Amino acid sequence: MNASLLAAVLGLGTGLALIVAIGAQNAYVLRLGIDGRPRTVLAVVLVCALSDAVLITAGVLGVGAVIEAMPSALVLVRFLGAGFLVVYGLLAARRVVRPGALAADGASRSHRLGPAVATALALTWLNPHVYLDTVVFLGSVANQQDGEARWWWARGAVTGSFLWFFALGFGARLLRPVFARPGAWRVLDGVIAVVMLTLGVRIAVGG
Repeated sequence: MNASLLAAVLGLGTGLALIVAIGAQNAYVLRLGIDGRPRTVLAVVLVCALSDAVLITAGVLGVGAVIEAMPSALVLVRFLGAGFLVVYGLLAARRVVRPGALAADGASRSHRLGPAVATALALTWLNPHVYLDTVVFLGSVANQQDGEARWWWARGAVTGSFLWFFALGFGARLLRPVFARPGAWRVLDGVIAVVMLTLGVRIAVGG
């Protein structure tokens, strides 16, 4: 295996290890993949994967140092993101307590392209951990590679992001028979509510 291919494989593995974890973004893509229309799911997974590509590329170009030097900007993003996550978590909790709310503000809205894309953008760009994980961490690891190998490493990490979000978004439809039962939706929304509220509180307190 030559150096470029090895760097790409290492980038792929590192990117997947960082991305494949339960979080606000993944929880939203999972729910949309189960409930949404293919065109909407495609738009959302592209938003998530392309955002990662932009952030990873920025990290390789050295933007991570700029972000570390501007903590006040991250504070603003932190509180905006925390507020958004808490609101989304409360909506999910409401669907658990009132299953009828699913039809009112869950399924119908998730089928609409504009709100789905806006939610994906907010979950991605209003999460300060995204900047630390992709721009700072992945960017710094990429720049530890020699010469052009850093770009091969970055390509591997970006490829990992695309593979994960497409697999999650379009693979989630395999769970539709399970979610034909209303009780399954309540369990999923309960998990989403816990994830969103926990992350929102952690981000708000700087965790």
